[in-house]
Amino acid sequence: MTGDALRAAAVAGHRGDAEAARAFLSHSDPEVRALALGALDRMGKLDGADLEASLRDPHPSVRRRACELAAGRPDPDLTARLGDEGPVAEMAAWALGERGDPSAVAPLSVMATGHTDPLCREAAVAALGAIGHPDGLPAILAATADRPAVRRRAVIALAPFEGPEVDAALERARADRDWQVRQAAEDLTES
Repeated sequence: MTGDALRAAAVAGHRGDAEAARAFLSHSDPEVRALALGALDRMGKLDGADLEASLRDPHPSVRRRACELAAGRPDPDLTARLGDEGPVAEMAAWALGERGDPSAVAPLSVMATGHTDPLCREAAVAALGAIGHPDGLPAILAATADRPAVRRRAVIALAPFEGPEVDAALERARADRDWQVRQAAEDLTES
């Protein structure tokens, strides 16, 4: 029964039983596998091998959870997950932004300008802004012409940057047809 396995995985995490929690990483139910990842992380027993295996899990919810938990770690490499299903790719972008690793700028820029899912483009733009590396600026500037939510995120992502192209983008955003884009631009230019 899945309910029993979920409870057992959660209890293992609260009792500090890493061996029991790790055993649930191979459970047939993806919800149990994702919970087991969180239990191991809570105990400080989640290792790189657990994350690597979970990033290759057949179910997207497990891969998404693995990306989320990898945010505070330098490894494993999450860039391959940027091409995954929407929620997984979105979480991978967020995690890469949290890491602040400049080596992720190129793949995030590709995602920000070319992904079919606007939520993924938005997450990639946010990650580029969080990283704040100059190589990410062209993708952020391009995103200022995307859908409203992406434009809004792009304006916010401009915060760590300076220069005439940034000033011009903010000026355009102050006249955007979306009030939230305009507000974000005004907040940045008035601070």
